[in-house]
Amino acid sequence: METPPPQLGGYRFRAATPEDLPALAAFLTQAHPDSPTDLGTLERNDSFRRPGEPFQRTLAERGGVLVGVGETGVPRSHSYPGWLALGVDVLPGEQGGPLPAALLAHAEAFARAHGATTLLTTVKENWPEKALLEASGYVEHDRMWNSVLDLRTLEFTRFAAQEAKAAASGVQIRTLAQEGGLGTEAQQRRLYALFHALLSDVPSAAPISVWPFEVWQERYVPHLKHPEGVFLAVAPGGEWVGLTELHTPRSAHPHMLQNGLTGVRQEWRGHGLGLALKLTAARAALQRGFTHARTNNHSRNRPMLGINEALGFVREEASVTLRRDV
Repeated sequence: METPPPQLGGYRFRAATPEDLPALAAFLTQAHPDSPTDLGTLERNDSFRRPGEPFQRTLAERGGVLVGVGETGVPRSHSYPGWLALGVDVLPGEQGGPLPAALLAHAEAFARAHGATTLLTTVKENWPEKALLEASGYVEHDRMWNSVLDLRTLEFTRFAAQEAKAAASGVQIRTLAQEGGLGTEAQQRRLYALFHALLSDVPSAAPISVWPFEVWQERYVPHLKHPEGVFLAVAPGGEWVGLTELHTPRSAHPHMLQNGLTGVRQEWRGHGLGLALKLTAARAALQRGFTHARTNNHSRNRPMLGINEALGFVREEASVTLRRDV
């Protein structure tokens, strides 16, 4: 159920189609060059939507040129009942005009029509859309630090004592491929159990709503193209007690890998395993020819932020999640 398009002179509004994705990726990169978007990322994110989920993406054109987009859908990590996420992006030349507010009102109307009680939206700290959202009643809910490490500057010898401490625990760090991959459902459920435990324990403004196994299986397993990029902390008895991930790069940053979830089960903390996992991943990234690694951390996740700072990750502009209850 779509809501009627905005009524704004000089603009043409229409629902986006899959054929619009290449133009949409180019538009989003033009709107926010500090956060370039590629076609593969859009296609992957769109593939995550479940049948029947409320979703609307509306394009705004002026003179046949795409100048704005408004979107409403289910949040990926805060999918609580009644929570919907929205986004509004416009070209810089449209920031001072009526288009951003019109797209925001349109996105909110769709959310209300689908029973939303809480609206979320994520913007970079320096994006002009943030001021519009705050003026519309949105307040900060959570903050993520985006950080980048130049792997070529990492002095591994500085951490020899910490790595020796981790090794003394008896835990070995092995790749998922070495542990048998994800070829069976039993292996998939084993990895999912670790993900569930670690994600449920991430310090954030609201507990992360972990996907059910079937959803995780559908979204994660087919996209895991490099199981050697998942490193597991394996206890002496064979239990998986920690992990870190290296995801394949986006086309906009071909020399940069994304360092995904890193964590250790509570009962195995205090041995330096988190740092050892990150160092292992950094070595692997360098051996594969990559020069940089990017990661994202909740501002409340002090332990992991401390590890990243010790390694030399440099913080970039924060991503801020804003919230409004309706």
